[in-house]
Amino acid sequence: MGKIIAIANQKGGVGKTTTSINLAAALGVLEKKILLIDADPQANATSGIGIDIESIEIGTYQLLEHSNIAKDTIMKTESPNLDLIPAHIDLVAIEIELVDKESREYMLKKALKDIKDDYDYILIDCAPSLGLLTLNALTAADAVVIPIQCEYFALEGLGKLLNTIKSVQKIHNPGLDIEGLLLTMYDARLRLSNQVVEEVQKHFNNMVFKTIIQRNVRLSEAPSYGESIINYDASSKGANNYLSLAKEIINKNT
Repeated sequence: MGKIIAIANQKGGVGKTTTSINLAAALGVLEKKILLIDADPQANATSGIGIDIESIEIGTYQLLEHSNIAKDTIMKTESPNLDLIPAHIDLVAIEIELVDKESREYMLKKALKDIKDDYDYILIDCAPSLGLLTLNALTAADAVVIPIQCEYFALEGLGKLLNTIKSVQKIHNPGLDIEGLLLTMYDARLRLSNQVVEEVQKHFNNMVFKTIIQRNVRLSEAPSYGESIINYDASSKGANNYLSLAKEIINKNT
């Protein structure tokens, strides 16, 4: 049975989309069957994996609206074993349109029921907010990965996110686990980076992934070529980091 993992943090610029794309590609290379869902109206996961956003006719918007079944919204990608449900700017409207709907927090969960068993992992790239889109992702998910950048404001807002997860567990999804906190944008040369790592590990202990994603130029370049880091430069530090994270997740779930 497939496992649904939301990649969430309401802070922008912490590496959610980078993690979604590259973790999905790394799990695919390790021969797991993966579906990546772009649940962010900015559609960066869609363009970052090489899909032209302007060409999208059916995607996450139609999935949440239930105007199309999940199988209709899935696209193949160039990455091995990796499928995508793309996003388009029209996803911006979904929060307003779902507001009056009954069971609005469960739209994604219902939509994914038919395809959950077709994949080993389904990853959801969440928007940088705690709105209805992210709530749908957390309600549908079995677990959540929380990227935290190794910078000054790293822990700001984390309490708010953890409270949101607690209330989702209480009201909508008692089975939701925290898969792990992922430290991103780490630079070993900076004292601040090392302090943030120590602080997060001290406070959250076993909840923190052993793998730390280091700052890496190739990792920043890859999305502009519409490629995952695995496709763009398999020998880079970034590729090694995400393969290491993928192995850690696989080991945790076997």
